[in-house]
Amino acid sequence: MRTTILDIQKMKQRGEPITMITAYDYTSAQIIDRTGIPTILVGDTLGNVVQGEQTTLPVTLDDMVYHAKMVVRGSEKALVIGDLPFLTYTSEKQAIASAGRLFQEAGVQAVKLEGGTHMASTVQRLVELGMPVVGHIGFTPQSENQMGRRVQGKQADGARKLIEDARALEEAGAFLVVLELVPAPLASAITERLQIPTIGIGAGPGCDGQVQVWHDLLGLYTDHVPRHARRYATLADTIAAALTQYANDVREGQFPTEEHSVKMKAEALQEALKQIES
Repeated sequence: MRTTILDIQKMKQRGEPITMITAYDYTSAQIIDRTGIPTILVGDTLGNVVQGEQTTLPVTLDDMVYHAKMVVRGSEKALVIGDLPFLTYTSEKQAIASAGRLFQEAGVQAVKLEGGTHMASTVQRLVELGMPVVGHIGFTPQSENQMGRRVQGKQADGARKLIEDARALEEAGAFLVVLELVPAPLASAITERLQIPTIGIGAGPGCDGQVQVWHDLLGLYTDHVPRHARRYATLADTIAAALTQYANDVREGQFPTEEHSVKMKAEALQEALKQIES
C-alpha cells in the first residue's frame, strides 16, 4: 500500500524525519521501494543527470510523463511526486492540463511546481480539483537564468519573502514544500511556522525532511559533488571496474564459459547440418 499525503503530514506531527530521493526509471524505483523511503520525486533534474543538459529547462512534459510512468511501475509503497517542467504551468488552465497528464498517464500521486506567492492561485485550483501539490521555493532551477545558482534569502527582505511564499503555498493547499539552497536558520524558521512539512535540499538540518538526487547520493558522477550532497557510495568507480573486468574477460576468452551456454544434442545439430548440406 502506498504512502499517502496524510501519512506524510502525520510524520511531521510525530516529529519523524521524512526522506525523499529522486528516481527516473523502473529499476531505481524498485530499489528505493525496498528501503522503505516513503517519497520518490521524479524530478526535472533528469535533464541534468539523465539527458546531459546544463539546466532543467529543456525537459518537456512528455519527458516527465515517460519517466514518471516508469517510476510508478517500479514502486508499490512510495508516494510518487512528478515535477511540472518549465513553461508547462504558466496559467491555471495549462497547469490543470499538464498536471492532469502526470496523474492520468503516469499515475503519480502528487505534482511539484516552483514558485511561491504568485503560484498560490494555481496551487489552490489544482488542489480543488483533487490533485495534491508540492511547492518549491528558495533556489528554483527553472529560474536559474534569472536568479543564478545561489543561496536565496540571506538578506532580510529575501528571507521575509520566502516566509511569505511558504505561508502562501500552505494556505493555498500545498501539502509539502521543498526549500532549496536556503540558509539553515531561515529554513528552520519557516519549518516552525508551517503546519505542513518542509523538505530541504541545501537548507540545513532544521527541515522536516531531506531530498537528495539519486546520482549525487550514489556517486554516479566522476566529478563535482554539490556542497549540499553527501556521497554515500562511489558507484561510478564500481561500475567502471565491473565493465573493465567484463571487457577483459571477453578478450581473454574467460566469458562466456560452458556454464553460461545452452547445450543441445549432438545428433540434432548433425541432422540440421546434413539438411543444409544436402
